[in-house]
Amino acid sequence: MHDERRRIEERVERVHNQRIKPAIYAATVPFEVEAWQAPGEPVSFEEAAAAPYTPFAMDTPWGPPWGTTWFRMRGRVPAEWAGRRVEAVIDLGFVGDWPGNQAEALVHLPDGRPLKAVNPLNQYVPIGNPVAGGEEIDYLVEAASNPDILADNFSKTTPLGDVLTAGDKPLYTFQRADIAVLDEEVWHLDLDIQVLSELMVHLGEHEPRRHEIMHALDRAMDALDLDDVSGSAAAVREVLAPVLARPAHASAHTVSGVGHAHIDSAWLWPIRETKRKTSRTFSNVTSLADEYDDFIFACSQAQQYEWVRDNYPHVWARIQESVKKGQWAPVGGMWVEADGNLPGGEAIARQLIHGKRFFIEHFGVETKGVWLPDSFGYTAAYPQLAKLAGNDWFLTQKISWNQTNKFPHHTFWWEGIDGTRIFTHFPPVDTYNARFSGEEMDRAVRNYSEKGGGTRSLAPFGWGDGGGGPTREIMERARRLADLEGSPKVVVEHPDEFFAQAREEYPDAPVWVGELYLELHRATYTSQARTKQGNRRSEHRLREAELWATTAALHAPGYSYPYEKLDRLWKTVLLHQFHDILPGSSIAWVHREAEAEYARVAEELEALTAEAVAALGAGDTRVFNTSPFDRAEVVRTAPGAPAYVKVPASGSAPLTDARPARSVRTEGRVLDNGLVRVEVAQDGTLSSVLDLRVGREVLGDKGNLLRLHTDLPNYWDAWDIDKHYQNRYTDLLEPTSIEVVSEDPLLGAIRVTRAFGKGSTITQTITLRADSPRIDFETEIDWHEAEKILKAAFPVDVRAAHSSAEIQFGHIQRPTHTNTSWEAARFEVSGHRWVHVGEPGYGVAVLNDSTYGHDVSRTVREDGGTTTTVRLSLVRAPRIPDPEADQGKHRFTYSLLPGASIEDTVAEGYSLNLPLRVADAAGAPEPVVSVDGQGVTVEAVKLADDGSGDVVVRLYESGGARAQGVLRTGFPLAGAQVTDLLERPLDDTVEISDSGVAVSLRPFQVLTLRLRRG
Repeated sequence: MHDERRRIEERVERVHNQRIKPAIYAATVPFEVEAWQAPGEPVSFEEAAAAPYTPFAMDTPWGPPWGTTWFRMRGRVPAEWAGRRVEAVIDLGFVGDWPGNQAEALVHLPDGRPLKAVNPLNQYVPIGNPVAGGEEIDYLVEAASNPDILADNFSKTTPLGDVLTAGDKPLYTFQRADIAVLDEEVWHLDLDIQVLSELMVHLGEHEPRRHEIMHALDRAMDALDLDDVSGSAAAVREVLAPVLARPAHASAHTVSGVGHAHIDSAWLWPIRETKRKTSRTFSNVTSLADEYDDFIFACSQAQQYEWVRDNYPHVWARIQESVKKGQWAPVGGMWVEADGNLPGGEAIARQLIHGKRFFIEHFGVETKGVWLPDSFGYTAAYPQLAKLAGNDWFLTQKISWNQTNKFPHHTFWWEGIDGTRIFTHFPPVDTYNARFSGEEMDRAVRNYSEKGGGTRSLAPFGWGDGGGGPTREIMERARRLADLEGSPKVVVEHPDEFFAQAREEYPDAPVWVGELYLELHRATYTSQARTKQGNRRSEHRLREAELWATTAALHAPGYSYPYEKLDRLWKTVLLHQFHDILPGSSIAWVHREAEAEYARVAEELEALTAEAVAALGAGDTRVFNTSPFDRAEVVRTAPGAPAYVKVPASGSAPLTDARPARSVRTEGRVLDNGLVRVEVAQDGTLSSVLDLRVGREVLGDKGNLLRLHTDLPNYWDAWDIDKHYQNRYTDLLEPTSIEVVSEDPLLGAIRVTRAFGKGSTITQTITLRADSPRIDFETEIDWHEAEKILKAAFPVDVRAAHSSAEIQFGHIQRPTHTNTSWEAARFEVSGHRWVHVGEPGYGVAVLNDSTYGHDVSRTVREDGGTTTTVRLSLVRAPRIPDPEADQGKHRFTYSLLPGASIEDTVAEGYSLNLPLRVADAAGAPEPVVSVDGQGVTVEAVKLADDGSGDVVVRLYESGGARAQGVLRTGFPLAGAQVTDLLERPLDDTVEISDSGVAVSLRPFQVLTLRLRRG
């Protein structure tokens, strides 16, 4: 039997590939082709149409890296083809086995209207069905010669990742440009055979259905006339019809298919190329919708829609029509599919706000789910934020990439840090580029974890990243699998429909509590440090600009709140939070442009903030505090001299000659301010940090130990840090110099300089300020390492059962032990402004102003004590896909905060990331808002987006406990309303009294208040 099966399979394969597939296009005539190479960056259709073209022959190389070649194609449909289905077939010389990230083209009509794209697995352009014969065809084809960065499976460095280094050697050889007759009977036969062959292979050896299909295929080959495939195709299909007509079992699993094209907003191509990728794919999708009434396409990322709206109005109009017809489903409700860990809390809120508003405004559609199939893990803040934006469901796929542990659920309730739950699905097909192959359908059923509870799963289908999206072949597969014995049932439907049915049949689905940690791609918390720093600082500058613009709008006559500028700047920052930009996993071109964009954002936000402060009037020098906490600290004034100031939360105070309660004494390598005593060893590490308030040594070993590890992951350089990196390292213990650089009673500082590796240097200024236990490490690195990671370690003498790391609108606790494989897999984790470790009665925090990756471990010392070590990941040196990643200069600060509670840590995290601003201003008004009540923390203050002049305040509980407080306003208050993230009223009520607005929050609850002025 085995020999017979193999004979049939080999027979079917050969006849299928060598006879049937070549007969799909029954007759062809070539186009006459001319070409014009656009100089430099892409040009408009109008410029290309007016350009000089020269004859171009097939089998000719074309396309320098990142170039654009325009092809003019002219031809005539032969008269004898009247009544046939005719198409243009174009093969640009596609290479590799991935349908995205290579040559692509958009076909235009002579009047400039985009018609359809040409992609590796989608090479046709409809001409007529049927044609009359004699039609004149005239196309102008914009072809992009994008290099295949994946050509060596990320195993080799390449200069192709930046137009500045890619060279100009042609990448592709044009293969085909024909007008062709599609033999529909042969085409359908091809698909019949594909579906049945793949189903047969994945059925069990002893299942009768497998043998029924096998013998039907054998008989079909007997019915095929090898000399007349077209003429015998119908008879062959009749042989296969009975096995294709067998209905699925009543208990068969249901796969809800939804068209999809995951298009990374930048990755192995720059943002400018994504703008063109979206136009190509969306042209394909709207064309396919015209062919298939049952086709539904789900598409996220409002930013990509906006690009198409602004650059391709004809495609935009077709999208709007498809939405009206119900065939196009805007989903996700986010500006981009952002990274799931690194954006700040307010940034994720704005992702949801800007995304949902775009879809409401332009399509009249309010999206109901968060669509994030490809991000690298998901913060436990998501359930609450998703629900506050009006969402009912959450979708992800990437957790299927876990290295160590298989995630136990596919359909479940996900519970966030505040207790909010959202219905979540994780498709068992394990791909968001499905094509309904036999392997995929088999995997979807085998893999599904909720058997016995649920009966359905989702499968996003279509080629992404420039592959052109769903194809007619995939739709035909779905139709054949709609009700086929041996296969799950396939129904193409809107994801909202899938989630509604899945929740109805399985309301008591299991619950997953906390973060969705991806056991892979852990280095994305650290790679491309300047990109991450640009994001962090942009988020805080936006907060600052909004607060002082609101203050000026309320109190400065003639000042106009900069709605449009803030909106535009927010969208720029949100775009760069895309899950291959902010994580540092893109090509050099992307990160080069990101750094330049962040610099422009910083310059513009600085101007907006300065303008708002200046609008308050000229006067004495004042200090402005954007933090939500009162501050008493040392600030460097403009000339550089330190000053001690006390400034209220979200307010300002005059710069005075106030003196702190305790000054700093600097004696050799010792800094002492009466709160802590810091001793720098001869090797430049901290030999002691004594907490004088409790008489306790903070360190359990060398503090601020800089350790350089070899960092060569098994596969994805920019993405991964594999556990074996820990085994090989060099401790940087030979400073080139240690010098005292400040002995001021307000600020003592010791500078340690080191040289190491391949010409790298690191200069750290260890600073202690009056009246503060916080020890800052102001760091400058000139980095020239390759395949290394630099860590800064703080081993502290506490026995911490867990670490607490700040995430969006709260913090998450992670065990410091590795009892299970789940805990051991978290050897590198993410956090925002701080990490805290503690034992009952005493805690220590490590703060930062720009990094996210860290690890926490415990060791038992010889004296029997326990040391808990927090290590920050400072900078990496991956070489793929950007060979020069992180090379050059870096400037950032991290800090050690001894004797810190969570409340102390939260406040200092804000202080480090929101430096006090010194400016000339008149006596400033009272803060716009202030809050009494421990744990009630103001995250954002702004004017309402509708231009009403109402003040919107976003609060959250930051300590993980229930909190009550009163919010007071610096303006007459006429009313207050609880809203969702989109500033729409909710049913919740608030109490207003003469003292302000009463606030009551559960642990980590986010609350948005809309305040009406009196």
